[in-house]
Amino acid sequence: MRPFQVSDQHAVYFLTLTIVDWIDVFTRKEYKLEVVDSLNFCVERKGLEIFAWCLMSNHLHLLCR
Repeated sequence: MRPFQVSDQHAVYFLTLTIVDWIDVFTRKEYKLEVVDSLNFCVERKGLEIFAWCLMSNHLHLLCR
């Protein structure tokens, strides 16, 4: 599987990021907070725009630019 590459910096993308073997790791608060902290870092320092997101027990959906 190839890593995702952004081809248009101004386009809006719908991304789904999954955990290997669909293990329910985000049921633990500290792991959920790690994801939120990482998203906030990317928003504040990397220019990521997040329009919507949904963190499930074993995957993350993002609508972002």
